[in-house]
Amino acid sequence: MKILPLWKPVAITAALALSASYGLVACSNDQRIAEFESAPKTTPVAERPPLGWNSFDAYDSRINEEQFRATVDFMSDHLVDKGWEYAVIDYIWWNPEPGAYNTPENYTRRVGHPNVRLDEHGKMTHPELVTMDEFGRLLPAVERFPSAANGAGFKPLADYVHSKGMKFGLHIMRGIHRLAYEKNLPIKGASVTAQQISDPNDQAGWLNNTFGVDARKEGAQAYYDSIFALYASWGVDYVKADDMMGSCGAPFYGYAKGEIEMMHTAIKNSGRDMILSLSCGEAPISQANHLKENATMWRISADFWDRWDDLKRSFELLDKWTPYAGPGHWPDGDMIPFGRISLDNRPHGPERLSNFTETEHYALMSLFSIARSPLIIGSDLLSTPIETIETFFGNEAILAVNQYGENSRQVVRIDDDYAVWISEDSLSDDYYIALFNLSEQTQEVTFEYKHEALEGRFQITELWEGKELGQFSERFSQSLRSHEGRVYRLKSVSSH
Repeated sequence: MKILPLWKPVAITAALALSASYGLVACSNDQRIAEFESAPKTTPVAERPPLGWNSFDAYDSRINEEQFRATVDFMSDHLVDKGWEYAVIDYIWWNPEPGAYNTPENYTRRVGHPNVRLDEHGKMTHPELVTMDEFGRLLPAVERFPSAANGAGFKPLADYVHSKGMKFGLHIMRGIHRLAYEKNLPIKGASVTAQQISDPNDQAGWLNNTFGVDARKEGAQAYYDSIFALYASWGVDYVKADDMMGSCGAPFYGYAKGEIEMMHTAIKNSGRDMILSLSCGEAPISQANHLKENATMWRISADFWDRWDDLKRSFELLDKWTPYAGPGHWPDGDMIPFGRISLDNRPHGPERLSNFTETEHYALMSLFSIARSPLIIGSDLLSTPIETIETFFGNEAILAVNQYGENSRQVVRIDDDYAVWISEDSLSDDYYIALFNLSEQTQEVTFEYKHEALEGRFQITELWEGKELGQFSERFSQSLRSHEGRVYRLKSVSSH
């Protein structure tokens, strides 16, 4: 097996990967886009955990094209060469004015979560707030995404993302929009209408925009085929599908087995590789094999915010789910709420820099990296301190643990005291370990070699700061501050 030097992290950058896979050279944006789209794909979608950014934690439902392009530019300048590649627009991109919907001037149009307002007959009071084609397929609102004008959809924006050597994603809700149901629009590619494939009693418990599509109905698959064909024509690489697992308050059908399978089939039928990312959690462990077969990644937690209790819960969830992780199927710990989040006091709490302490930042990234969760940044990159971005999203040695570790597992967890994780470097015979102090005071945390049947001496390097710590046998201990996590590389120097 190939052994790479410790001072040269093993993470392969997105730019190098694109150059190797697609033969990109200095050329115009149009040439780069064409090569990106036509290049043969020789590896499965998400062979390694996806690295990217999603708009929700910072912008809620309100991001516009100017903000998104600026974020893509920032990622291109600061993160792409570290392997970060996905840029994802979260929900309600079809609404021309989602705005600050909790303010009095918007009460006539919006209520609570970004639900649509209904009259006494249950009909939408403001259908003009939905951008949709004649087949009930949602389109980006040109008021927020001007490049979508004249039927272009998200293709110009996806092309821009691709020109930066990145990949483009968007969010959808399970089902078909209720406006398509009210108008009883035809389903493209089928001789049925919206009312014939959907169930108005099947709604998300937290959002009233869509009705579930019944997989047993004729034309149901055709509906999903039609929307994913549209996304393929735009150049979409990543679809985050929400309300899929019955854990967000959905009162009717729970785990959306039929719609998950229809989305999986629709992606295959589209002819384009796309990540299928399922939300929201907690995903039911009883469906682990079904998820592996039909999704690329799936949320294992409820919405994850900058709270220590959320992070503590992740130790249990990731321990339960890591046996199901592998190329093309990744349990997802949710977006990373570092830096500036909840702009204009939405979607969760006041606008702020993350409430996680410095040590909790290290703990979260250490855990998500060694457990091989997808790493999806949730902060507003444009107003987050650059030091936060460079420290926690730019450390190639830590990203290599996430990208090239394998067989991740929790070695020991003592309640709220401490935890130890281990994984194996797929590019060498080395090991990675992560030590976590879960207590409220500074203490030593120890990895006993015997717990993993390791023998001999190991040269140990701390990866956050790149410090060589020396050679250790039988056990390795470090003093960690309260709520701190650290990651280490173990290289064998003897077998006895």
